[in-house]
Amino acid sequence: AEDRSSLSGVSDAEAKEFHALFVSSFMGFMVVAVLAHVLAWAWRPWIPGPKGWA
Repeated sequence: AEDRSSLSGVSDAEAKEFHALFVSSFMGFMVVAVLAHVLAWAWRPWIPGPKGWA
C-alpha cells in the first residue's frame, strides 16, 4: 500500500515546489495587473475629480 500521508497525493517536496511556482506566478500576475491599472488610470481616470468629468 502507498503512504497516504497527504490528501492530494503529492509529496512534501512537490508541494513546496508547486507553492513556490504558484507564488512567483501570482506575484508576476499582480505586477502586470497593477501596471495595467496605473496605465489605464493615466490614460482615462474612472473616478471624476471635484469638478466632475470636465
